[in-house]
Order: sequence, then structure tokens, then C-alpha cells
Amino acid sequence: MIVRNVKIFVLSMVSVLLLAACHTREVAYVSDATRDSVQKIYSTYTATILPGDELYIHVASQTPESVIPFNQESHSYGISLSGQKTTGGSQRPTYVNVAATGYNVSENGTILFPVLGYVSVAGMTHDSLCHHLENRLRDEGYVIDPQVTMRLRNFRVTVVGEVKRPQQIHADGTRLTIFEALAICGDITDYGLRTNITVVRQDGGSYEVGELDLTKQESLNSPYYYLHNNDIVYVEPSRRRKVDSDRNEQLPKYISTAVSIVSILRTNMNTARALRRN
Repeated sequence: MIVRNVKIFVLSMVSVLLLAACHTREVAYVSDATRDSVQKIYSTYTATILPGDELYIHVASQTPESVIPFNQESHSYGISLSGQKTTGGSQRPTYVNVAATGYNVSENGTILFPVLGYVSVAGMTHDSLCHHLENRLRDEGYVIDPQVTMRLRNFRVTVVGEVKRPQQIHADGTRLTIFEALAICGDITDYGLRTNITVVRQDGGSYEVGELDLTKQESLNSPYYYLHNNDIVYVEPSRRRKVDSDRNEQLPKYISTAVSIVSILRTNMNTARALRRN
């Protein structure tokens, strides 16, 4: 009877350990918002241009020939020496079309724009730079009706911590929300703290650190809701992450010990039965 009780106890302990390892938790974003309600997002994206940015700028007009000097696509030709050889044995260079490389913002915050020369762009928003170029092209008599568009070619955000696929995200454009970035990374794991998301942002020559509580409706109006170029998003692990990690490391040992005890008890029980028969 004692052997049977011990066996039942050991098996129960193994079952409890297995169930503890397979816990589930309910997680939710913006959990304090009223369901089926309308929430206006007042956050605006006002990122400014920084040294190191790579800008794509295109100038359009009702007279296409007037904007040819201002578009990289119009004169993006490189030299290749793979052409035919001349009678003297040297290679005749041929010109091949190459993709526009964009305008790199220098350390002093300028770009070298065709005809206009060096233009100070650091600190400008994308819209303000477009308006600035349009005004100069029109006021200086180069283009009657310039329409300037631009986008950031090297927009990237790094997401690390308790997400399923930590990575550096390269996005086309400049507008990316915190939820979009997390979705690209496979979402936060069950061990991630949705109440404490850290965003590290470069602001000129310094860095600022902000926090987001994604379970609160107010996160939709945070200045960190829209991510900026070179932002770093860190999802902090919960305390249970360490507890579960330690427990999962010890769990195989506990199961192995329990199985050994059951095996020993079973062997002793069979031995006792054999002795009674004799």
C-alpha cells in the first residue's frame, strides 16, 4: 500500500511539473480602450533630416525638359571599359545607365544638389525641404512650376529583446508605427513586457530614451508611436522569463529523478512478489 501511494505521489509531481511548463497567458494591447470606439491619433510624424541620411529627391514639372538637370535619373550614366577594342588595342569606353544613388547628407548637414550647389538640409522636415527646393527653383528662374517629392532611402529601425524575430527593419519611406515594427518581428513573446517598451532615438548629437505602455490607450498619442530613422526598440523581458528559464533548465532533471524513483519502486515491488512466491 505504501509503495502504491509513493508511486501515485511521484506521478502526480511529474504531471504538475509538465503542466507548469505549458502555461499560457492572455495578453492584449490598448486594453483600457472602450471596445468598438473611435480613437483619434493626434501624433504627427515630424522627423527631421539628419547627417548620414540618404535622400531620394525628384523634381517634376509640366515642362519635363526643364527639370532634366535636377533629376539624377536624367544623367545617371557610368563608364564601362568592357566595350569594343580600338585599332590600337585599347578599349573604347561605353556608357551604361545606372540607378540613381540619392543624396547623402554630409556631417555638416548639406547635400550637393545639381545647379543649386550645396544646400543645408539638416534639421529640416521632409516637407519643408521640398518647399525650400520648389521656391529656389521657381524664384531663381530654373523651373516655372516645380513639384518636388522626396523620401528617405536608408530608413531603418532596430528591434531587440523579447520579440520572436529580433532584427533590423529596412522600410521603404519614413513612416512606421511601433505596432507595424513589432508585427514585422513576429510580435512580442509571452515573456515580453508590453507595459515597458523602450525607444532609443538619436536627436542631433545626443540620444533620448522614451517609454511606451502598449496596454494603454495613451500610447497612440506618444511621440514614440511613430518610429524615426535609426530608432532602437527594446522589449524588456518579464521577471517570469528568468523564473521559467531556470525552471525549464531543471525540469529534465526533476523528470529524470522521478522516473528513476518509479523504476526503482517497480523493481523492488517485483522483487518482493518473487520472494513471496518462493
